[in-house]
Amino acid sequence: MTRVLVSGGTGYAGRFIVEHLLANGYKVTVGGRTAPEPGFFSKSVSFVPLRLDPDADQIEAFDNVYYFVHAAFDHLPGKYRGGEGDDPNGFRRANLDGTVRLFEAARDAGVRRCVFLSSRAAYGPQAPGTQLTEDMHGKPDTLYGEVKLQAERSLLSLCGHGFVTASLRATGIYGPAGPGRRHKWASLFKDYLAGKPVEPRAGTEVHGDDVARAVRLLLESDTVRINGETFNVSDILTDTREILSILQHATHCPHPLPPAADAAACNAMGTCKIETLSWKPGGMDLLRQTIEQLTWQSPESPQST
Repeated sequence: MTRVLVSGGTGYAGRFIVEHLLANGYKVTVGGRTAPEPGFFSKSVSFVPLRLDPDADQIEAFDNVYYFVHAAFDHLPGKYRGGEGDDPNGFRRANLDGTVRLFEAARDAGVRRCVFLSSRAAYGPQAPGTQLTEDMHGKPDTLYGEVKLQAERSLLSLCGHGFVTASLRATGIYGPAGPGRRHKWASLFKDYLAGKPVEPRAGTEVHGDDVARAVRLLLESDTVRINGETFNVSDILTDTREILSILQHATHCPHPLPPAADAAACNAMGTCKIETLSWKPGGMDLLRQTIEQLTWQSPESPQST
C-alpha cells in the first residue's frame, strides 16, 4: 500500500484529498500543527508534526513516504487573498520559504512525487472574459497569488527523473467542510434565509472531490505527462443568484433572489490539459446535489432536524 504524506490534510481542501486517497487504497499520513480529532476522517490516518518554517529540519517527516501532496497554507482564518493581515513578511516566510524547504526535504528524503496545491490567483488580473490557460504569463496582484506562483517555480526547479513534480491551480473549492465545520457558503445561506441583502458575485467553482481526483491522477499518471507541469482545476462559472436559486428551491424560501452578476467579465479556466488525464468534473449536477446536501445539514435551514 503506497504511503502519501498530505500537508494541511485537516484543512478545507486537504480533507477532500485525504478522504479521496483513503477511498482509493492509499495509506495516508497527515502533516500539520495538530493531529486530527478522532473521527474527523472516515478511516484511520497517521500523523506527523509539520510546520511551514524555513529554519526547521523536518526530513524525518518523510520517512517511508512515497508521495507528498502539499496543501498546507498559513493565513488568517477565512482569508487567502489578504490572508497576510499586517504581517506580509511572516506570510511570505512561512508560505514561500517554508514551502520550498519542505519541497527540498521531500526530494532529499527520496520522495518520488510531489504535487503542490496552487491557486488561480497565480494568474492575477487578466482581460475580462479571457480564458485562463496554463501557458499564460502569471501577473498576480496579491501576495497570496505571488507566493503561490513563486512556490510553483521553485518546485519546478527541483523536478527531475527521481523527483517528479506537478502543480494544480485550483479555483474556489466548494463542498461539505467536515465534522464540526462550516462550509464556505454557510454565511451566504444564513443571510439569504434570513432575508438579508446579498451582494451579486460571479466566480468559478470546483468541488473538493474533483480537486482530490485531480491530485490522485497526478500521482498515478505517466511521468512524462505530468513532470514539471501545471494544471488548471476548475468546473463551473456561476454566481450568487444561481447558487441561491438552488437553495430557494430546496427550502421553498420566499425571499427574492439577488440580481444576476456580470459573469461575462469573469475569467473561466481552461481545463483541457487535466482532462487529457481522464479528469472530468461534476458540473451543475454536482453543484445542485451538494447545495441540497448542505441545505439539509445547515442549522440555519428551516428544513433541518
